[in-house]
Amino acid sequence: MPYKSLRHFIQTLESSGELIRVKEFVSPNLEVTEIADRIVKSNGKALLFENNGTRFPILILAFAGERRMNLALSLKSLDDAGTMIEGMVREFTGAKDHFLDKLKLLPALKEISSWIPKTLSRRGACQQVVMEKPDLSSLPVLTCWPHDGGPFITLPCVHTKNPENNTRNLGMYRMQVFGKDLTGMHWHMHKGSASHYQLYKKAGKLMPVSVTLGGDPVYTYSATAPLPENLDEYLFAGFLRKKRVELVRCLTNDLEVPADADFVIEGYIDPEEELILEGPFGDHTGFYSLPGMFPRFHVSCITHRKDAVYPATIVGIPPQEDAWIGMATERIFTTPIRLSVVPELTGMHMPPEGVFHNIALVSIQKQYPGQAIKVMSSLWGAGQMMFNKIMAVFDNVTDLKDYKQLARLISRNTDPIEDIHFIQGPVDILDHSSRRYGFGSKIGLDATLKTAEEETGRPAGGTPFVDEKGLMKAIPAITSANTDLIQEGISALILAVKKTQPAEIRAIAKQIIESGYIRDMRFILFADHLLQIHNLSALCWVAANNLDPMRDCFYIEQADGRKFPILFADATMKTAGLDRFLRDWPNVIVMDQQTIASIDSKWNSLGVGDFIPSPSLQFKSLVISDKAVASQGEKS
Repeated sequence: MPYKSLRHFIQTLESSGELIRVKEFVSPNLEVTEIADRIVKSNGKALLFENNGTRFPILILAFAGERRMNLALSLKSLDDAGTMIEGMVREFTGAKDHFLDKLKLLPALKEISSWIPKTLSRRGACQQVVMEKPDLSSLPVLTCWPHDGGPFITLPCVHTKNPENNTRNLGMYRMQVFGKDLTGMHWHMHKGSASHYQLYKKAGKLMPVSVTLGGDPVYTYSATAPLPENLDEYLFAGFLRKKRVELVRCLTNDLEVPADADFVIEGYIDPEEELILEGPFGDHTGFYSLPGMFPRFHVSCITHRKDAVYPATIVGIPPQEDAWIGMATERIFTTPIRLSVVPELTGMHMPPEGVFHNIALVSIQKQYPGQAIKVMSSLWGAGQMMFNKIMAVFDNVTDLKDYKQLARLISRNTDPIEDIHFIQGPVDILDHSSRRYGFGSKIGLDATLKTAEEETGRPAGGTPFVDEKGLMKAIPAITSANTDLIQEGISALILAVKKTQPAEIRAIAKQIIESGYIRDMRFILFADHLLQIHNLSALCWVAANNLDPMRDCFYIEQADGRKFPILFADATMKTAGLDRFLRDWPNVIVMDQQTIASIDSKWNSLGVGDFIPSPSLQFKSLVISDKAVASQGEKS
């Protein structure tokens, strides 16, 4: 069932027991974030902040739960969309030998045509109120985290058009507010709107841009969906809602936007204008993304519904609301990937700890030697999967969320020398560990059962063992050891270290081998001494962020030049002094103590349930400095 408005969706959430109205005053400056962070990490409900200092309520966490995602997309199950896509593909690609077979396609074609967006000749509800002078300060724009560069619009649907063929792009890019009619436009170099920007720059023309907030929640999801180039996001939205999207023309540019949106922010970007320094911003990686130069978006007009609601989200240390948006993408788009790119694919899962682009767990129906490597290469070349950094490929596994079982399969099936594969390529520009901006490396682990052609003849190894007390006594730089996985029969050791000198991690690795305190170990991970290494979820999140695989994963050579069959991984923070790291290293995102105390004091008046302590408290030890930058790079 498509939603008539964002308020219609809010009513559905409330009637389903998925929404709490907060009537106590809560400031958009840090306080909304602190409350939402506590609620989302406790699997709480969506929140509607009705008293925030503006006349527009704030809706947040509307997607933060599988049931809410299903409601937002009008699905009984997120798997249903993938099933529908598969059915359509089979219907259109099957053999059509007879005229009657072709006639049977007509109902399907009629249904598809009913999803094509339509532009109305009248104004829409989104244009009921026209601000005489556009003023972004009248909106409850969130300042999310203490070291953010300012308030950010966090859930915008950004509309642009290709000036050469008029095709539309709908994307989601954060927008820092610099004034009543000026924001930054943080689009990454790989995104559709960024390519449109380059075309306008080449043509020497102003670039029209319109931003919508709210409306049917399917629009927000569609703006994040990894669709093929030039596939209209509003056609995809029509497919999900089973009803065409009705668009209206903007008042000050020639773009079209959904008639039922809550807000429309119209304007333009001048490609010839000097870029603006945007950021820092507490990002979805759980670390601050540091300042960078991005285009200036000039606001020419703001319109809104009479009953407009301001939708927002926060990102930060996972899990956050984007975990469920990512889960929907994973479930909906596995089928198209299998049909178009990797036919042997039987499942794919991107854990929240990997902030989605960092870790991918893949299962396949293996039929021939080298197939896992082929799958890695295919996926790394498929759309936004190019940003993936760590991929593990398994045989047809039924539950890719059973992480311990997957770890056992890696321990048993992955030879640490022969079954590890590295390549260089593009990485997300938010990846702070890569050697260069937007360019780094990837690691693939082949955890499938090996065919006769793939066997190396290397002994499988015995039961892993470590004398952790002896090891720590022999190597004082090791401050603690986590042998929990070893107790489970998994050949992986986690060590916390305190680095004090250059190239120390490799020296420690050599000492470990020479010490005699380990046996039959396949994988050893180094983490900073500040991290609680027995918290495996936090460990995976930090490690996946901190690794540049080709630089940080290594082997120690034996006297005869052969490699010891142990893969070492250095997931510590990199600095200029100890690692000759050229870029600035960002801080972990936590809330400031003043805001935590403020929310503690007003918690009982919020009506959001039993007291929940701030999640930031358990990560305070990871904070290196009182700013967004943890460590200055060599060239800063």
